Amino acid sequence: MTEISSLMVTGLGVGTVFVGLIAIIVLCYIMSAAVKLFEKGSKKESAPAQVSAPAPSNAPIANKQEIVAASCAIIAEELGTDAKNIKVKSFKRV
Repeated sequence: MTEISSLMVTGLGVGTVFVGLIAIIVLCYIMSAAVKLFEKGSKKESAPAQVSAPAPSNAPIANKQEIVAASCAIIAEELGTDAKNIKVKSFKRV
């Protein structure tokens, strides 16, 4: 029985990996082309719906004190300090 050299095993392993990677890349390109063709076909069939942005709400924040307390507790936990040491100057809706 002939013995296979380490160099031959390494070469076959590296070659297999690269052939597999190239096959994955080719499959990605094929799937991308198929999806683009499918999207083009579906766009022709239906017109895009008009989507409007939601109107900004100027309503007061419900449970504002609870939200501030929870935020302070989270910040204190992350900073490793006590929540009593955190002073909230402003809390606004963004």
